Amino acid sequence: MTNQDVSRTPKLGEPNVKLCWLDIRSVKTAKKAIVEEAVHQRVDAIVAANPADLKGLPPTVKKVLLLQGKELPPEFGPADVVVLGPEHTNRAELTKAHPTIEFGRFVEIVDAPTLEDACESARTEKWSVLLFRDPTKIPLEIVIAAAAKANGNIITVAGDVEEAEIIFGVLEHGSEGVMMAPKAVGDATALKAAAEAQPGNLELVELEVTCTEHIGMGERACVDTCSHFREDEGILVGSHSKGMILCVSETHPLPYMPTRPFRVNAGAIMSYTISGENDRTNYLSELKAGSKVLAVDVKGQTRVVTVGRVKIESRPLISVDAVAPNGQKVNLILQDDWHVRVLGPGGVVLNSTELKPGDKVLGYLPLADRHVGYPINEFCLEK
Repeated sequence: MTNQDVSRTPKLGEPNVKLCWLDIRSVKTAKKAIVEEAVHQRVDAIVAANPADLKGLPPTVKKVLLLQGKELPPEFGPADVVVLGPEHTNRAELTKAHPTIEFGRFVEIVDAPTLEDACESARTEKWSVLLFRDPTKIPLEIVIAAAAKANGNIITVAGDVEEAEIIFGVLEHGSEGVMMAPKAVGDATALKAAAEAQPGNLELVELEVTCTEHIGMGERACVDTCSHFREDEGILVGSHSKGMILCVSETHPLPYMPTRPFRVNAGAIMSYTISGENDRTNYLSELKAGSKVLAVDVKGQTRVVTVGRVKIESRPLISVDAVAPNGQKVNLILQDDWHVRVLGPGGVVLNSTELKPGDKVLGYLPLADRHVGYPINEFCLEK
């Protein structure tokens, strides 16, 4: 029996954690310490070529045998998953003989025929472990697209943590997991951190506007990203760390000026937004080229986008007050101009200068106060 349900969809607010498989087949030194670290970090699987290396592992870790070469061991020991190479043609016999073990395929992609093998495996197998020899990620994109409606799991071999981060983001969805051979103690921790950095969904709430006020001049920030926003997508911005409003990108047509689908006219420079790093917030004034921010759509689905630049300019400002169903007060200060917009329920686009008491806007209520951007449970009064 397997020890965990890897296909479960994350709940709202949960991180969309990717699978981490640690490959110890080539580890020669400090193997015991590396395995202990991996268990402590709760990596999803330990991969070995010898069943003996899987003995003694706790049930929290999936035990994977990756077998290459025609000769198979007489027994698979404590293995939960056995990954077979293309040379193993007796798959049906093995599955029948070992009904409690899940079987998968290992495919090394070097050309068009092996790429098609990988696509077929991803469509049909519970586990597909894929090694791409070409440094481009286009073949992985093809496999992910081919397996879009399949129920299996694609585990892609990464050479290091930096490559793992790229694999997690291919075609936005990425591979379900990464298999990496550690070079030293600490690699398992770094890989797990990279996997947990993938954002999850947020539970948005409907806020009711209570008041708007023209408050004079100040500096506002336009956040220009390296991504193309959808029409129902923007970033969360708020004057206070416990309440934010969803500001829409400039994807919607305007008279006299072209759309700028990479931009969010976000708000006054002291406002908070959510970064792409461990639920941390940043002031808009802190953002710069290369910063990460969290793009959010009206369903609460999120993705990390990269900032290309931030434009800070003096403009007239408008203050928008709103209240959540639980009584939490929320404030957002925006540029006082009709083309600056926020999102309402169902993706309705609302011009900031036309907001009035009773209008509904979408927002988010973080649970914790903030200290240098990090969530912290302490007394903090914001007004």
